[in-house]
Amino acid sequence: MGEWCGQADGWVGRGALAHPVGWRLGAGVRLGRDEARGLPALLLSGGALPLNETAAAVLRLCDGSRGAADITAALLAEHHAVAGEQVLAFLSGLAEQGLIEGTCLGPGGSC
Repeated sequence: MGEWCGQADGWVGRGALAHPVGWRLGAGVRLGRDEARGLPALLLSGGALPLNETAAAVLRLCDGSRGAADITAALLAEHHAVAGEQVLAFLSGLAEQGLIEGTCLGPGGSC
């Protein structure tokens, strides 16, 4: 996979070789519920990170095949009021924490 530079544009690689990033949950992270609080949550080895319904909807779409723009479009189709910048900022923050990771959506899955 090419390098994801952490830029807000959601692309890997550089220049003409850049390809969009598809987001997926990181290793050891899964989407579930925090039963004690009755909220959707990211379940980690060290506990649970509670989520609101919109955040959970974003993460349900993180299957590695969708970039931020596709996730935003799917949320809008489901009647979630979101802005693309908010989705990308949320995804970028989770990526910086190692909770999600980007996969290359380039030709043949390589960058």
